[in-house]
Amino acid sequence: MPTAPTPSGPIEATDKQGASSHDVASLFVCEGTLASFAIALGAETLGALSPQEAALAKKAGKKPSRTAIAKIVDMIQAGSDPLGEAFCALRSSAVRREHGATYTPMPIVDTMIEWATKGAPTRIVDPGVGSARFLTRAATAFPKAELVGIDIDPLAALTARANLAVMGCAGRARVIVGDYRDFKEATPGRTLYIGNPPYVRHHLIPPQWKEWLFDQAASIGLPASKLAGLHVYFYLATALNAKPKDYGAFITASEWLDVNYGALVRALVLNKLGGQSVTVIEPTAQPFPDAATTAAITTFEIGAKPKSVIFQRVDNLDALDTLGKGRKIHRDRLAVESRWSFLTHATQKSPEGYVELGELCRVHRGTVTGANGVWIAGAHSAGLPDSVLFPAVTRARDVLDAEGILADPAKLRRVIDLPPDLDMLDTSERNAVKRFLKIAREMGACNGYVASHRKAWWSVGLRQAAPIISTYMARRAPAFVMNQVDARHINIAHGLYPRDAMSEHTKQALVDFLQCNISQRSGRTYHGGLTKFEPREMERLFVPSPALLAAGVSQ
Repeated sequence: MPTAPTPSGPIEATDKQGASSHDVASLFVCEGTLASFAIALGAETLGALSPQEAALAKKAGKKPSRTAIAKIVDMIQAGSDPLGEAFCALRSSAVRREHGATYTPMPIVDTMIEWATKGAPTRIVDPGVGSARFLTRAATAFPKAELVGIDIDPLAALTARANLAVMGCAGRARVIVGDYRDFKEATPGRTLYIGNPPYVRHHLIPPQWKEWLFDQAASIGLPASKLAGLHVYFYLATALNAKPKDYGAFITASEWLDVNYGALVRALVLNKLGGQSVTVIEPTAQPFPDAATTAAITTFEIGAKPKSVIFQRVDNLDALDTLGKGRKIHRDRLAVESRWSFLTHATQKSPEGYVELGELCRVHRGTVTGANGVWIAGAHSAGLPDSVLFPAVTRARDVLDAEGILADPAKLRRVIDLPPDLDMLDTSERNAVKRFLKIAREMGACNGYVASHRKAWWSVGLRQAAPIISTYMARRAPAFVMNQVDARHINIAHGLYPRDAMSEHTKQALVDFLQCNISQRSGRTYHGGLTKFEPREMERLFVPSPALLAAGVSQ
């Protein structure tokens, strides 16, 4: 088997950022010359060419001179990618866009590879290998790992082969001309998936592949939109084929963080992919040289379920020194957010030992009844059984007057919450409910917007009792109470539900802190002086960590 060319005699050093880059660029006058360089540099040492690659090799131009080859070898071994740069110069951005071929700047490649060194893979797979920028860097970081690159473009595949050959990786590298979605090879060791999956808009994706996305997502219980770009397909293919403990890092356009079709990726990150971190790179850093697009680097470990995913945002490549640092966002919180990009924006730095409230508790506004005059018990509901009457916080004064502890249910009004299936009630209860529903209809309870969108118009559907309840809109800071009577709450209050088990002592310390340390300035003040805390705003309040709370910190 031939080996990569090693020119004899001294080779003049070439500065990868210097004038020689311009000199070498002039060597590639057409795709034929690029193919001829790839062959001369040892592309065939990685094994037999695919039919598509072989066809290009037959059309290749004359063999490059020894001097020209020496220049290219020197540049590749110095860390540059002259073949990839030539590919991007010969193929216009418009042409490359059809296949999603946008090459990743080396500083980003290096950062992603550095993150990957936390593991020890036996195989590295780049699903859209291009000129093998990721694989050549990975070859140095993991000197014994198998290297597998996949690309649909045979010319790109030839350049990848050549770069890997020059780096001395021919014996452990393969480049496959094909579609990553068809890649099914298994290996007993750990696989690192790393690269820049191609970005192709949905209208350029054939209908059969859209069906593939829909069907494959459904096979793991997830919905998929046929408006998704190609990078979504690559995330799904990875989740389907990888095994537990495999890990990876992909850089893609960041739009999946917010758009509807990105819901599939968000669900994969929280589940099968085992998302670890998301790093957003602003267009000012030019993460994609051909487009002013925001990028997102996602790191993951298959099967992992970390409590939080780490988010950060950078606006220049100098700030991209490492992945996996930034703001921790609890998985449960991410699961209820339909947009994620706002989570990457800088927030006020938390004091030492403090965390965001959202890391400890989910915050939910209370249930909307649609007609408080009907569903809050009164003279009109006389005769209803106790089984459908629930003590509830129905006005802010219930919380404000409790002075930190809800301890007497007799001070609370009751909300009527009927089951959707009235047959669950015994005969006497059902008869009493039927008499009440006749009155409720006469009061117009069945005609409102909220009632018309419920499973059964008569079933309010109260949330389970929240261990902590707070006000959220007043001309003062919110008040918080320990809910010792399992009171429910309607939409005049928020309920705080601990994400993890929390002792009564710790919950009380949290309430004490919130009562004394949250000001109106943390909320949103409206005309007239009312300050409002939306659930997500309340979750961003800083509170002592569980350890500090357990130790009794409340001031």
